[in-house]
Amino acid sequence: MKLILVTVGAGSDRAIDNLASEYLKRTSRYAPVEELALKTEREFLERVERERKEGAVLLVLLDSRGKPLTSEEFAAALGGARDGGKRRALLAIGPPDGWSPETLKLADLTLSLGRMTLPHQLARLVLAEQIYRAFTILAGHPYHSGH
Repeated sequence: MKLILVTVGAGSDRAIDNLASEYLKRTSRYAPVEELALKTEREFLERVERERKEGAVLLVLLDSRGKPLTSEEFAAALGGARDGGKRRALLAIGPPDGWSPETLKLADLTLSLGRMTLPHQLARLVLAEQIYRAFTILAGHPYHSGH
Protein backbone atom coordinates (compact mmCIF):
# COMPACT_ATOMS: atom_id res chain seq x y z
CA MET A 1 0.00 0.00 0.00
CA LYS A 2 1.41 3.38 -1.03
CA LEU A 3 1.29 6.08 1.63
CA ILE A 4 0.67 9.69 0.66
CA LEU A 5 1.20 12.21 3.46
CA VAL A 6 -0.58 15.45 2.56
CA THR A 7 -0.42 18.84 4.23
CA VAL A 8 -2.88 21.53 3.20
CA GLY A 9 -2.01 25.19 3.57
CA ALA A 10 0.99 24.62 5.83
CA GLY A 11 4.19 26.58 6.18
CA SER A 12 7.59 25.00 6.55
CA ASP A 13 10.21 24.59 9.25
CA ARG A 14 13.45 23.08 7.97
CA ALA A 15 14.47 21.30 11.19
CA ILE A 16 11.07 19.70 11.72
CA ASP A 17 10.71 18.91 8.01
CA ASN A 18 14.07 17.09 8.05
CA LEU A 19 13.04 14.98 11.03
CA ALA A 20 9.65 14.11 9.51
CA SER A 21 11.32 13.22 6.21
CA GLU A 22 13.71 10.90 8.05
CA TYR A 23 10.78 8.94 9.53
CA LEU A 24 9.12 8.74 6.12
CA LYS A 25 12.40 7.55 4.58
CA ARG A 26 12.53 4.79 7.21
CA THR A 27 8.90 3.93 6.45
CA SER A 28 9.78 3.47 2.77
CA ARG A 29 11.46 0.18 3.75
CA TYR A 30 7.95 -1.15 4.38
CA ALA A 31 5.80 0.79 1.90
CA PRO A 32 6.25 3.42 -0.81
CA VAL A 33 5.82 6.95 0.56
CA GLU A 34 4.99 10.24 -1.13
CA GLU A 35 4.85 13.67 0.49
CA LEU A 36 2.51 16.28 -0.93
CA ALA A 37 2.02 19.91 0.08
CA LEU A 38 -1.12 21.57 -1.28
CA LYS A 39 -2.28 25.14 -0.90
CA THR A 40 -6.04 24.64 -0.65
CA GLU A 41 -8.68 22.16 0.43
CA ARG A 42 -10.06 22.31 -3.12
CA GLU A 43 -6.73 21.02 -4.48
CA PHE A 44 -6.85 18.25 -1.90
CA LEU A 45 -10.37 17.22 -2.92
CA GLU A 46 -9.27 17.06 -6.56
CA ARG A 47 -6.41 14.75 -5.54
CA VAL A 48 -8.79 12.54 -3.53
CA GLU A 49 -11.07 12.25 -6.56
CA ARG A 50 -8.15 11.28 -8.83
CA GLU A 51 -6.90 8.70 -6.33
CA ARG A 52 -10.36 7.16 -5.95
CA LYS A 53 -10.69 6.82 -9.73
CA GLU A 54 -7.43 4.87 -9.77
CA GLY A 55 -8.51 2.32 -7.18
CA ALA A 56 -9.16 1.56 -3.55
CA VAL A 57 -7.99 4.35 -1.23
CA LEU A 58 -8.00 4.76 2.54
CA LEU A 59 -8.65 8.41 3.43
CA VAL A 60 -7.42 9.46 6.88
CA LEU A 61 -8.01 13.06 7.93
CA LEU A 62 -6.38 14.58 10.99
CA ASP A 63 -8.86 16.62 12.98
CA SER A 64 -9.01 17.73 16.60
CA ARG A 65 -12.48 16.15 16.86
CA GLY A 66 -11.25 12.88 15.39
CA LYS A 67 -10.78 9.56 17.10
CA PRO A 68 -7.69 9.21 19.29
CA LEU A 69 -5.96 5.87 18.67
CA THR A 70 -3.10 4.10 20.36
CA SER A 71 -0.11 3.28 18.19
CA GLU A 72 -1.27 -0.34 18.07
CA GLU A 73 -4.78 0.67 16.99
CA PHE A 74 -3.36 2.94 14.29
CA ALA A 75 -1.14 0.09 13.07
CA ALA A 76 -4.16 -2.23 12.98
CA ALA A 77 -6.15 0.33 10.96
CA LEU A 78 -3.38 0.71 8.38
CA GLY A 79 -2.67 -3.02 8.29
CA GLY A 80 -6.36 -3.85 7.95
CA ALA A 81 -6.75 -1.43 5.06
CA ARG A 82 -3.64 -2.81 3.36
CA ASP A 83 -4.69 -6.41 3.86
CA GLY A 84 -8.24 -5.54 2.80
CA GLY A 85 -7.07 -4.42 -0.63
CA LYS A 86 -6.55 -0.68 -0.26
CA ARG A 87 -3.82 0.25 -2.73
CA ARG A 88 -3.15 3.72 -1.35
CA ALA A 89 -3.63 5.63 1.87
CA LEU A 90 -3.97 9.41 1.92
CA LEU A 91 -3.16 10.73 5.38
CA ALA A 92 -3.91 14.43 5.46
CA ILE A 93 -3.31 17.35 7.79
CA GLY A 94 -5.96 19.94 7.05
CA PRO A 95 -6.05 23.63 6.36
CA PRO A 96 -5.38 26.11 9.19
CA ASP A 97 -9.12 26.67 9.76
CA GLY A 98 -9.87 22.93 9.77
CA TRP A 99 -11.64 20.66 7.31
CA SER A 100 -15.03 21.58 5.91
CA PRO A 101 -17.93 19.36 7.02
CA GLU A 102 -18.22 18.08 3.43
CA THR A 103 -14.60 16.94 3.38
CA LEU A 104 -14.87 15.30 6.80
CA LYS A 105 -17.77 13.18 5.49
CA LEU A 106 -15.45 11.67 2.87
CA ALA A 107 -13.00 10.30 5.44
CA ASP A 108 -12.70 6.60 6.19
CA LEU A 109 -11.03 7.59 9.46
CA THR A 110 -10.92 10.94 11.21
CA LEU A 111 -7.91 10.81 13.49
CA SER A 112 -6.89 13.00 16.41
CA LEU A 113 -3.30 13.20 17.61
CA GLY A 114 -4.59 14.45 20.94
CA ARG A 115 -6.73 17.18 22.40
CA MET A 116 -4.08 19.88 22.14
CA THR A 117 -3.75 22.07 19.07
CA LEU A 118 -0.49 21.51 17.19
CA PRO A 119 1.15 23.54 14.42
CA HIS A 120 1.04 21.80 11.03
CA GLN A 121 4.75 21.07 11.03
CA LEU A 122 4.65 19.42 14.43
CA ALA A 123 1.53 17.42 13.54
CA ARG A 124 3.32 16.25 10.39
CA LEU A 125 6.32 15.13 12.45
CA VAL A 126 4.14 13.25 14.96
CA LEU A 127 2.13 11.63 12.15
CA ALA A 128 5.30 10.65 10.25
CA GLU A 129 6.71 9.01 13.38
CA GLN A 130 3.43 7.19 14.06
CA ILE A 131 3.27 5.94 10.47
CA TYR A 132 6.79 4.56 10.86
CA ARG A 133 5.90 3.08 14.25
CA ALA A 134 2.76 1.49 12.78
CA PHE A 135 4.71 -0.29 10.08
CA THR A 136 7.36 -1.49 12.53
CA ILE A 137 4.55 -2.89 14.69
CA LEU A 138 3.08 -4.68 11.68
CA ALA A 139 6.52 -6.06 10.77
CA GLY A 140 7.32 -7.16 14.33
CA HIS A 141 10.33 -4.83 14.44
CA PRO A 142 11.63 -4.00 17.95
CA TYR A 143 11.35 -0.19 17.43
CA HIS A 144 8.01 -0.28 19.21
CA SER A 145 8.33 -1.76 22.67
CA GLY A 146 4.68 -1.33 23.66
CA HIS A 147 5.25 1.75 25.80
